[in-house]
Amino acid sequence: MFMWKKKPTHVRSHEPLDTTYSTIKGLLDDLIESDDFISYRYGPDEAYRLSYFQPLIDAAQLERHVLPSIAQKVEPLEKLKETISIQNCQVHHQVKEVQNKVMQGFGMITNKDNPTQALLIPLVRSEGRAVSQPEVEFSVLGPKEAFVESIDTNLLLIRKRLPIPQVKIKEIRVGSLTKTRVTVMYIDGIADEENVNTVTQRIKDIHYDEIVDSSYLIQMISDNPKSIFPQLVSSERPDRITGELGEGKVIVLVDGSPNVISGPTTLIEFFSAFEDYFMNWTIASAMRLIRLFAVFFSVLSSPLYVAILTYHYELIPMDLLATLISSRRDIPFPPILEAIILELAIELLREAGARLPTKVGQTIGIVGGIVIGTAAVEAGITSNVLLIVVALSALASFTTPIYEMSNTIRLVRFPFLLMAQFLGLLGVFISGIFVLGHLLRLTSLGRPYLAPVFPFRFKELKDTFIRLSFRYQQSRPVQMRPEDSVRSQPTPSKKGDD
Repeated sequence: MFMWKKKPTHVRSHEPLDTTYSTIKGLLDDLIESDDFISYRYGPDEAYRLSYFQPLIDAAQLERHVLPSIAQKVEPLEKLKETISIQNCQVHHQVKEVQNKVMQGFGMITNKDNPTQALLIPLVRSEGRAVSQPEVEFSVLGPKEAFVESIDTNLLLIRKRLPIPQVKIKEIRVGSLTKTRVTVMYIDGIADEENVNTVTQRIKDIHYDEIVDSSYLIQMISDNPKSIFPQLVSSERPDRITGELGEGKVIVLVDGSPNVISGPTTLIEFFSAFEDYFMNWTIASAMRLIRLFAVFFSVLSSPLYVAILTYHYELIPMDLLATLISSRRDIPFPPILEAIILELAIELLREAGARLPTKVGQTIGIVGGIVIGTAAVEAGITSNVLLIVVALSALASFTTPIYEMSNTIRLVRFPFLLMAQFLGLLGVFISGIFVLGHLLRLTSLGRPYLAPVFPFRFKELKDTFIRLSFRYQQSRPVQMRPEDSVRSQPTPSKKGDD
């Protein structure tokens, strides 16, 4: 597996990303570094240079209205504008205006006799397939757009949110049979070059015949593919991916997949919904703490039930002990077998509901849960107390925003259950130590998986277990190793009315 050596640390001066170019040629020289930016000479004696971002423009309009007009004869841009049958064509001298229009999906034509001005043609691409709402990462607040299977559409959804030329793309073809388009996206000047090179090299080193989805790449470029914990985030939300680009992460898009990969990542990010940033920071922090509590409850509730009822009756209050004894009086199975039966029943219902059509799956989940749970208690197979515990445990696992981590939480409960049966609370404790030791060893693109808890950085806790106000988040996460760590300049506090 390829791993880049850590580059020497150095101080980088803070430069604004919205750089103003002095000439149109300087702008072109910078934009052409991105693989999705097309620039070539055309027309008689190659007098014109046509430039545009391929994902942002409508190729049919370009071939129908633009290319025939510039293929006939050489004219000044003002006269050429009148021959193109597209409204709102503009000739600009200001480089800043040219930059903004090109990033919005305008085609640009320059004349080699007068390179100081450019003809801007609106060729903005209109989507044939409607962009739908997120299904897995649905949120009440915020944008309602989700990625689709077209990589050009996904690039459009990202670039329209980041209309700056510093967003760079490296395109790679992966798969000996499928020749799948894979693009590595990052913000030049923010993303760490080591992270970009690591991701790019790992993708180039893939030798596999079929790459049909981004989940294939996640399994192939992760630091530890044998771990059940996901080490890269897979998201269907353009707003989340845009925010992670701004933090200095590297983004990977795969043609044919509606999910986009981002990394490096940390464990705490899998329990942070992007909706947290759309609400007041105190409410968002409370919701995040509830999710973290739900994770511990989902993993530990059933094992603690088995351990206490098997070995540690003395820990149960007398009033509660009487209730537990009466609920298990007619149960022929030990607590471990009782818990495994209910856990497997919940997993079967969840898997069946996911594979069936939406309306049928919802019916199976609700009716099946009620019928099977009630029948199991009445038949004396399980106690009603454990049924409540297992149902709440399954419900708590649904609070995880990232689906891959939700699957991990579902699976990790079973080793805890077995250890609780063999060693009681000591077994639960030993299982927790093993999981913690595994997490301490995990990395994401070579970065610590438990950052900023390990290694501990107090200042970076502002957006982990809780989310502080935006005024306190003036720097990007240091664990991303951003080349430009300054996010915003501190504003002086004001007293009195504005």
